[in-house]
Amino acid sequence: MKFRHELTYDASPADVFEMLADPKFREAACAAQGVISADVQVERDGERFTLTIDQEQRTDDLPSFARTFAGDSTRAIQREEWTDPLGGTLRIDAPGKPSDVRGTITLEQQGDGTREVVELDLKIKVPLIGGKLEKLLAERITAGMEAEHGVGVAWLAGER
Repeated sequence: MKFRHELTYDASPADVFEMLADPKFREAACAAQGVISADVQVERDGERFTLTIDQEQRTDDLPSFARTFAGDSTRAIQREEWTDPLGGTLRIDAPGKPSDVRGTITLEQQGDGTREVVELDLKIKVPLIGGKLEKLLAERITAGMEAEHGVGVAWLAGER
């Protein structure tokens, strides 16, 4: 399944990049998503960074057929490799689950602000219900991105 989601910020791409590279911002974004736990690691090298978020997510809001597959909670490991301040790759692993999520993140100048574009290929290899699970996963990724965006708007306005 192809996935694309766009977010806009009233800040320059450089400011959005700095926010995304800040572990405190990522911890606040995880808290806004209501995860059970999250370990955030950022390794910075000049205008590049690598992010790893190992998190335990709730599944009590999933339909029963999906909760049977996911369990009482699920682990997700989000990895971002930013090769420069305008973009990088994103991968989300769910240990023990037959899923594959990978794609790109780009930051684009849009007037005085920034457009963040996330494009992913979502694959869940489960007979009969894989497509339904991919749709649910897309909805969860969207909800997570929107929660992070809310924290980001406040962060860029100086609320930390």
